[in-house]
Amino acid sequence: MHPTPSVHDRRAMHVLVTALLVYALLSSPNTPRWAWLVLGPAFLGWLVFLALTRRAPRVALAALAACSLLASAIVGVPEASATTIAAVALMVFISHPVPSLGLGFALTAADITLVTVSGLLWERGTGALLSNLGIFALLTLLGLVQRQHRQQNAQAARLLAETERTRIARELHDVLAHSLGALAVQLEVAEALLSEGRDPEGALARVRRSRRLAVDGLTEARAAVAALRSDVPPLPAALAELTQAHQRDHQSEVRLRTDGGTRALSPAAEVSLLRTAREALTNAAKHAAGAPIEVDLSYVDGAVRLSVRNAAGTARTELPGGGFGLTGMRERLALLGGTLTAGPDGDGWLVRAEVPE
Repeated sequence: MHPTPSVHDRRAMHVLVTALLVYALLSSPNTPRWAWLVLGPAFLGWLVFLALTRRAPRVALAALAACSLLASAIVGVPEASATTIAAVALMVFISHPVPSLGLGFALTAADITLVTVSGLLWERGTGALLSNLGIFALLTLLGLVQRQHRQQNAQAARLLAETERTRIARELHDVLAHSLGALAVQLEVAEALLSEGRDPEGALARVRRSRRLAVDGLTEARAAVAALRSDVPPLPAALAELTQAHQRDHQSEVRLRTDGGTRALSPAAEVSLLRTAREALTNAAKHAAGAPIEVDLSYVDGAVRLSVRNAAGTARTELPGGGFGLTGMRERLALLGGTLTAGPDGDGWLVRAEVPE
């Protein structure tokens, strides 16, 4: 699994902060030797945080808090560069999603207290004290902004996952309703033929047809889930596979044509167009068996159009306007800002769908 953008951002921030802390330590050659007895463990706390932040976040955060507190205790020491270490560690602590805001504010209060006491002990003056407190206030605010940004990203990810689950559920509902409905009709006819004791071969054919419907329904359900997870081939390739399967199963000529430069669509748009094509082909097989079918996919400015036209069949020339399947497709496309029309077209029937890019 590839790291998410938020993980990349966090790693980049950790690298940047580490470089900043190293620079702060090395840029203060006049730091008193005894101050290194505090700065060394403080920087070690930062390294412990980096090492354990994923495996043991609470231990890592405790080390980060210790880093900030130790550095805050010697902020008043001249040339110690402790302000940078303490304030940056505080910012990272507050921005982290694990500790509560209460803990973040408690650490902020403790740091400010130590900074104030340290400044008074070393007599740095009011100006220096206010400057240090201003740095802490600024980085605390920055940590809060980063925390809010992460929370918003997490909420957006949860909403996206919920939307994905809803789409999968809707798609599976459509697939199962179509497959199980047709399966029930076939089994009812087979039961009637067997109970009346006539046409056992016809009943066997219905049972075999039911088995194929069950297999096809399972295949469609898997394809629906894969499509919504962006695991299916591009729409032209998926349509080519669909039309070839229809031509093989129904012994009717199907011609597929693609116009315009192929462009990637959202998974929801691609699966909706694919389902529309499947529904139109199914209706053509029911009401115009054996008639040739034309499937046109056009990529135009700002939209993608799909047209499925079949000529009048030999068994039936009066074509209905589609059932609940096309109605469901129309509703699905409307959610995407698209449209669907179905109606007579010369001596045949035309289904046309369009979705915006």
